Amino acid sequence: MTEIRTAIERATTYLQAHPDEAEYTDGPATATLESGLRVRTTGPGDEAVQTDMPSSIGGQDSAPSPGWLLRAAAASCVATLIAMRASQLGYVLDGLQVTVDSVSDDRGILGLDPSIPAGPLRGRILVSLLSGEADRTVLEDLATWGVDHCPVVDALRRPVPFEVGTSRSPPGL
Repeated sequence: MTEIRTAIERATTYLQAHPDEAEYTDGPATATLESGLRVRTTGPGDEAVQTDMPSSIGGQDSAPSPGWLLRAAAASCVATLIAMRASQLGYVLDGLQVTVDSVSDDRGILGLDPSIPAGPLRGRILVSLLSGEADRTVLEDLATWGVDHCPVVDALRRPVPFEVGTSRSPPGL
C-alpha cells in the first residue's frame, strides 16, 4: 500500500508541475484476423490477447469475445482505481471484487435493425468491498470514485471521437 501511495504522490506532484506532459498517445492495439473469426491483438510491449466469437454466429468459441474483454477491462480498471484510491487515503482493503455485466441485442451487431445499437444497451457494475478500517460510507465513496475515474468506464459513458482509415495492404501482411 505504501509503494502505491508513494508512486501516485510522485506522479501527481510531477504532473502538477508539468501539466503539458499529462496528455499522451496511448499504445496502439493491432488486431489481425487469424482464421474464421479468431483474432489476435498485439500491443507495442508484446502484449497479446486472442478473441473469438460464439459458434452461434460462426465463431469457434476458442477465446473470449471482444465484448467480454470490454467488460473485463472495465471490471479490472474499476478494481485498480479503487485499490489506488484506498492506498492514497491510507485504507487497507481486505477484499475487493468488481463484476461488470451488460445487456445486448444481437440484432444490432448483425445489422438486422438499424434502431438497435451494435454495442451494449445498458451495463451494470457491482462492487464488493471489505475493510476492517473503513465504514460503509467510506467504502461506498471508494467504489464511486473508482467508477468515476476509470478511463474504460469513462470511454463507455461519453462519446469519444474516432477517425476511421483504410489501407489496401495492411503492414505486416
